Amino acid sequence: MALRVAERWFERKHLGGGITWLTETHVHPLLRCNIWHVRGRERDLLVDTGLGVASLRDEIQDLVDKPLLAAATHYHYDHVGSFHEFDTRLMHRAESAAMADYQEFQGLRAADFPEPVRDLLAESGYVIEGEALIDALPSTDFDLGAYRVPSAAPTRELEDGDPVDLGDRHFEVLHLPGHSAGSMGLFERATGVLFSGDAIYDGALLDMLPESDVPDYVRTMRRLRELPVEVVHAGHEPSFGRERLVELVDAYLTERA
Repeated sequence: MALRVAERWFERKHLGGGITWLTETHVHPLLRCNIWHVRGRERDLLVDTGLGVASLRDEIQDLVDKPLLAAATHYHYDHVGSFHEFDTRLMHRAESAAMADYQEFQGLRAADFPEPVRDLLAESGYVIEGEALIDALPSTDFDLGAYRVPSAAPTRELEDGDPVDLGDRHFEVLHLPGHSAGSMGLFERATGVLFSGDAIYDGALLDMLPESDVPDYVRTMRRLRELPVEVVHAGHEPSFGRERLVELVDAYLTERA
């Protein structure tokens, strides 16, 4: 399989309010994670780190001029591929051990996905076609078959209610299990901004993975509906406001609760 080398691996956009969105534009929508950089007075926050196909640390050098906290909303490989590149790493306690010795599913080739998994994903709208889940390479020497996520023990384990303090911005850890046991969000009550990871996004939510739990997901959705959220910056798909949040929650609860 011959893939071209991308001129640029990441796309970015400054959203205002000290938030910059980044993503790996050549990646299949299933694995195209939103990466969020949040500027603070004393330290910056990075929410999720993508696949790690190309160096995220190198990509954001121009954005970072102070200590950086890298937070993973959960341990799926499209969110933790570059987690190891950062010195200060935050993750929910429930998935910390798995990140320290990373043995989770990871693959960029269609053949890496078992047929039953491909069928389940297709039912949710994520059809895997062709040979690879990327349409370009980051460099001429990149080997699809050798792709692996490095193990990277979190330097700080988080629990529900823990603070993440940037000096002038203060986020609260929300444990949001369902998609995975240790899924979490980061909520800034002063602005109503929620970084939700894969707990909720404006697309087909995946609750049939081996580590997913529908009753947990239902409880998470009910919790999200009661929070004074104004803007959701999710793990995938575009950001959205409170009205859309309520619509997505109610649709999930109608189907699953």
